[in-house]
Amino acid sequence: MIFSRGRGGRHSRDERSGRQPADTQDLAAAAEPDVPTRGPYDINEAPAGVQRIDLGSLHIPAIAGVEVRVQANPDGVIQQVVLVHGESALQLGVFAAPRTEGIWAEWREEIRTSLASDGVVADEVTGEHGTELRARVRTPDGGVADLRFVGVDGPRWMIQGVFQGRAATDPAVAGPLAECLNGLVVDRGQEAKPVREPLPLRLPRDAAAGADQASDGTPGPDGARGDGQTGAPVNGVVSGHQTPHRSEPSPRRREGS
Repeated sequence: MIFSRGRGGRHSRDERSGRQPADTQDLAAAAEPDVPTRGPYDINEAPAGVQRIDLGSLHIPAIAGVEVRVQANPDGVIQQVVLVHGESALQLGVFAAPRTEGIWAEWREEIRTSLASDGVVADEVTGEHGTELRARVRTPDGGVADLRFVGVDGPRWMIQGVFQGRAATDPAVAGPLAECLNGLVVDRGQEAKPVREPLPLRLPRDAAAGADQASDGTPGPDGARGDGQTGAPVNGVVSGHQTPHRSEPSPRRREGS
């Protein structure tokens, strides 16, 4: 909280009573940072006192009942992040964006075009974070899967979330998964990156250490294995999960941001 002090040595009636004068209140309000009431948050505006799983560029709030599953290479670099709760899942991606404009609208249109080329019709609907896409796609095993694409533009980054399962068709049941999305924190960093480039993700330190100790494929601490494919939870993270549909448009290189 930022307070302004009145000028001069004499205290006003408001100051003696513990209240700020109206003009001082206005100045204090103007000096307050514009902190959003809901995320995803940039690292500079994230609320304190929240337990989160640090995956590098993406910090995921630890929500009861939500399992964090990742697919990582042998070096501990995460290639896919999926949150699972009951019969629903949320696949997450975080990407570099320009300094002056968001990319979700264009990105969304490219998803729609890509789906249409496969004979899939995607419907635009208004959701909690703005315009979403909903579609039903074929899975590699011949089944079908409902998907709901959500995008959030931030300062020089964009979050894409893809809901699957029941949460894809009924946002009311998204519950803890939506809470995770709304509590995400993005650590974009200061270095320039090509627009649309995925921001780097990595395993939490203790999970990565367990993978290093088990690089020969034998179980390490908490059952983690060095192949990045199976294992018991480490800090709420489980490795190894496949999703039925690639949800990102083909990357297009633009000038760095």
